[in-house]
Amino acid sequence: MTASHVHDHASCRSEALDAARRLTERRGLRLTETRARVLDIVAESHTPIGAYDILQRLAGERGRAAPPTVYRALGFLVEQGFVHRIDTLNAFVACFDAERSHDAGFLICETCKTVEEIADPALGEAMRKTVSARGFKPRRTVVEISGTCAACAAKAAA
Repeated sequence: MTASHVHDHASCRSEALDAARRLTERRGLRLTETRARVLDIVAESHTPIGAYDILQRLAGERGRAAPPTVYRALGFLVEQGFVHRIDTLNAFVACFDAERSHDAGFLICETCKTVEEIADPALGEAMRKTVSARGFKPRRTVVEISGTCAACAAKAAA
């Protein structure tokens, strides 16, 4: 989300956790306490967070936490579509629309470090058409666009 986008983030965060609970149950999977806490940490803001930052948070709350625990939880959350990996930042952001299948696109502000997910079906369709025309079989589709969000651009112009 851009800094200028006003919404109830506590509700947004709660909805992401509720969606993860519903989807794991529907899929016959378990959203363990650790997986849920890792998702909650990632969903606390729209700023990407690295695995070691998550590890430090867990260690601060629970004492010692092992890196494999965090990486396994993140692997599960990414695989289920509850969290997205931002490759260019080697970090993670929560998916706030996990109940709807979609291609991932991200606007990454280099100034305020926020990430806004683009869930525009036209973007996904354009990418599928383009790669299909070349006979390419994608395994995963992610678009990451780095630049300056509208709020930071407005501040810079002022």
